[in-house]
Amino acid sequence: MNARDLPPGMAPVAFTLNGQPVEAAPGESLLKVAQRVGISIPHLCHKDGLRSPGNCRACVVEVAGERVLAPSCCRAPQPGMVVSTDSPRAAAAQKTVLELLLADAPDTTALKHDSELAHWAGLAGAQPGRFPLRAAYAVRPEPVEGRTHTAAGLRQAQPERWGTDTSHPAMTVNLDACIQCTRCIRACRETQGNDVLGLAFRGGHAQIVFDQNDPMGESTCVACGECVQACPTGAIAPANGAYAKASQQRVDSVCPFCGVGCQMSYHVSNGRIEHVEGKAGPANEGRLCVKGRFGFDYAHSPERLTRPLIRRADAPKDPASVMHRDWRELFREATWDEALDAAATGLRRAMASTSARGRQGPVAGFGSAKGTNEEAYLFQKLIRSAFGTHNVDHCTRLCHASSVAALMEGLGSAVVTNPLRDVVHADVVLIIGANPAQNHPVGATWIKNAIQQRGMKLVLIDPRRTELARQAWKHLGFKSGTDVALLNALLHTIIFEGLANTAYIEQHTLDFARLKAHVADFSPEAMAPVCGIDATTLREVARAYATAGSAMILWGMGVSQHTHGTDNARCLIALSLITGQIGRPGTGLHPLRGQNNVQGASDAGLIPMVLPDYHRVSEPAARAKAERLWGVPAGTLGSEPGLTVVEIVNAAYDGQIRAMLIQGENPAMSDPDAHHAREALARLDHLVVQDIFLTETACLADVVLPATAWPEKTGSVTNTDRCVQLGRKAVPAPGEARADAWITEQLARRLGLGWAYDVAPDGTASVDADHGIGAVFEEMRALMPSIAGLSWARLQREGAVTYPVDNESDPGHPVVFTDHFPTPTGRATLVPSALTPPAETPDADYPLVLITGRQLEHWHTGSMTRRSQVLDAVEPGPVVSLHPETAARLGLVAGEVAQVRSRRGSVALAVRFDAGMPRDTAFIPFAYAEAAANLLTNPALDPVGKIAELKYCAVDVRPMKAN
Repeated sequence: MNARDLPPGMAPVAFTLNGQPVEAAPGESLLKVAQRVGISIPHLCHKDGLRSPGNCRACVVEVAGERVLAPSCCRAPQPGMVVSTDSPRAAAAQKTVLELLLADAPDTTALKHDSELAHWAGLAGAQPGRFPLRAAYAVRPEPVEGRTHTAAGLRQAQPERWGTDTSHPAMTVNLDACIQCTRCIRACRETQGNDVLGLAFRGGHAQIVFDQNDPMGESTCVACGECVQACPTGAIAPANGAYAKASQQRVDSVCPFCGVGCQMSYHVSNGRIEHVEGKAGPANEGRLCVKGRFGFDYAHSPERLTRPLIRRADAPKDPASVMHRDWRELFREATWDEALDAAATGLRRAMASTSARGRQGPVAGFGSAKGTNEEAYLFQKLIRSAFGTHNVDHCTRLCHASSVAALMEGLGSAVVTNPLRDVVHADVVLIIGANPAQNHPVGATWIKNAIQQRGMKLVLIDPRRTELARQAWKHLGFKSGTDVALLNALLHTIIFEGLANTAYIEQHTLDFARLKAHVADFSPEAMAPVCGIDATTLREVARAYATAGSAMILWGMGVSQHTHGTDNARCLIALSLITGQIGRPGTGLHPLRGQNNVQGASDAGLIPMVLPDYHRVSEPAARAKAERLWGVPAGTLGSEPGLTVVEIVNAAYDGQIRAMLIQGENPAMSDPDAHHAREALARLDHLVVQDIFLTETACLADVVLPATAWPEKTGSVTNTDRCVQLGRKAVPAPGEARADAWITEQLARRLGLGWAYDVAPDGTASVDADHGIGAVFEEMRALMPSIAGLSWARLQREGAVTYPVDNESDPGHPVVFTDHFPTPTGRATLVPSALTPPAETPDADYPLVLITGRQLEHWHTGSMTRRSQVLDAVEPGPVVSLHPETAARLGLVAGEVAQVRSRRGSVALAVRFDAGMPRDTAFIPFAYAEAAANLLTNPALDPVGKIAELKYCAVDVRPMKAN
């Protein structure tokens, strides 16, 4: 430690440690200084990243001149202090504390294999059995009045051990191994921002409890597993017994689920993932959610595809007849050569069967946001190069297409302006149409931390009262579909109360006068009856946002999945621009990405109107550059954008699209009006599907190619923060499954393209950039100025870099648009938004509004998470959530089955009461094939973003017994 390592104006603290002169940063603990200079001190209540309470006293040291020993984990050195960590007095105290703790946790069989207690006890020479086992005097409450644990039960408890709580499918609690260090409590409350764990009772009866001493499985625990990772002894451990022995291998990678991009470590033995721990990545700092920590076993599911399949000649293709049938009734196994030949032959035949070309051409492709950047890049290159069409799209069309359209229009770029973690620097955060606690759980922890630790004001704008509402400064439960009315009222208040940042507007924006004239009629008083939020609250929120030192906007699919989704996003962009809340830490615009690589797949060009790095297909120079790099004849790439997801499905239904290649997507579940989508897929002459399971879409395929799961390959992925991270192969793929990049290259060769990347079939990446995935990455960045400075070698070396990154020495730029925008003028454009009602509104036949979305435990169409034993056990079946008053009016009882009908279809599912739901509104998660929400949803499109109105349609809900 020296002065140059410290902030300006701060000097190091010089003192003596074990006879040697050392220096500490101001406020640095004695324990951290000792660790830095290579001195070991026992410690158990301390853990990096958690507040140190100093309650275990295992880390005590002797300070010259002081009467009592000092806990080194929470004691900062003073100039001239003389400290001894190994004096006879300190060593004896450390040993005695550890021996007393061994009496707290006598059952060594309950400790995990790398128990910190056992480790430190061994180093200190602590002797088990020196003190009587405290467990012998402990009392376990007996059930009273139907409760497992109550305070009243203590009065008639019998002496016995605490025993094991196995009520939760993910974790086991064994209080016989608990030393009450409280790390689990601090991890739950202070890291994850939850308040499930606590310390109850007194004296010798004190114990760690969940909620009001409920069994873990009956508590409000969200199974993030932060307590598991924090526990030093294994008192809280994975239910699968993974802590019993050391794993053979540890592989660092990235979570395969939501867009937060948490880094994680796979613990692997005998080719299987045993358990997962969080790693200190830029987005998560070691944190994980239930999916990331416990949802890994889908990769080992017995339902994995392991050999290529070709459709039997006698197999039906009617969607109603094929869903969820045994694969043997529909397909026969084939060799890879046979299957690839069949796939390519069918695609070539479709091209030759019609003279149609251009935007309505006969072939289209759906790529995936669940794979790597390299896979997405190769997929869009294949469709464009082999078939001369831009008919290639992916799930962004069903997530944030309208956000992308508005951001491109207004700012000249569709990227997020600030990382999600910037909420910790914000004074006000506005969240609209998003439920981070369910959909981006680790991101939600940073929001909760900012509220609890800094007093950040959270404004939650959502028709539903979701989990974060409890901690919000304001919850605006507006009427579904009236986003523009509410947001224009905020704009009106800011402009006409003189709160706009006129200097920023004049220097950085265009068309402010047009926006001001437009919102003149949108006063809070006029919009209150429309949106359902009183004018006083609207004005209060507008003032808080506009006058904050820094304010940030986060939004999700509740904003984008509307026929007026682009207008919704336009309003949010205008809010940020007219207040100057952009271009600084703690400000900006962040549309939360829902899948692990939806940002990267979009960056790589998996969109019908742009090439990699968002160069529009209408730009001659961009097309020419791609054609040269790809080695295809000039003019191969057309200037007209291709069809989008829903347009492709409609074209397939009408016979204009004759063949499709689908990689890792499941439109039979994810597309709106799923009946229509399934029929469209069934009408194709040729359908090729690459996937890891026989999904609802794969059931309709002519050729099914078994792909590798995320832990079975190496490649890059880009999270919602624009951070490019490296995912690493951890386990072998089952059977003959092959990496998607290898499959795409093999198809390209059979379609006449001279690709020579030589991608490894098993998903392994070479360390150099001359061949394989490294060569793909290098070619990709040659078309993408945003990552020009991020070489394959640098990515392997650093593991995570945030773009834009101009050169090898550029550290990256988490905050963008600090002084200008990437537009011809360098300014952003303010675009007014008019009120547009939803395409379909409730009436006498369909009187309720349906909202769809994700659950904490399940993701996308459920093809992965529902094959995870823990996740499926926590949320095993579909439900429709209703306000209790709405349910009572409809004659519905919690737990009983109801029928939900729309003009497009019906599903049957159990009723769940949720007081946070608006009245006359239903919510259905879309991950359940047996009650697919998208059988009900409306395919009406936003005219600009071409995204469907998945967040609003009219439905009828009634008891099944009434039908």
